[in-house]
Amino acid sequence: MKKTNIILLVLVAVCIAVIVTMVGDFSTYETFATAKASEGKDFRVISVLDTSRAMEYNALKDANRFTFYAKDKAGEVHKVIFSGTKPTDFEKAESVVLLGNMKADGDFHCREIQMKCPSKYKKDQVVVGKNVM
Repeated sequence: MKKTNIILLVLVAVCIAVIVTMVGDFSTYETFATAKASEGKDFRVISVLDTSRAMEYNALKDANRFTFYAKDKAGEVHKVIFSGTKPTDFEKAESVVLLGNMKADGDFHCREIQMKCPSKYKKDQVVVGKNVM
C-alpha cells in the first residue's frame, strides 16, 4: 500500500473514533419519572421553579448547597439539591435545565444548572418601520 492510503485510513479511523465518543455526550431532555426509573444515571431535565415552596440557601453555613423544588414538563414536582452556589437572579428564570441524577431518597441531585432568562424585549415594545439615525 502507498503511504497516502495508509495515512488516509488512519485519518478516517480517528474521525470515526471521535464521532463515536461524542455520541455519548448528546442527550435529550427527560422527566423526573425517567430519572427515577434509571436511578444514578445522569439526565437533563427541563423544568420550572416551583415558587409555592421555599428555597434553601445559606452561604455562611454551606455555600455549596442550594435546594429548591422544580416541576418538569409532565407536572411532577421534586426537590432538587444543587452542589454549588445559588445562581444570580435564579428566581427570574423562565425555565431551568438540570443536569444530574435521581437518588434513592427521591431527591434529584444536580451538578449543573442552565437558566433560560426572560427576554428583555417585549412584543408590545417593538417599534416597526421607524428608522433611528
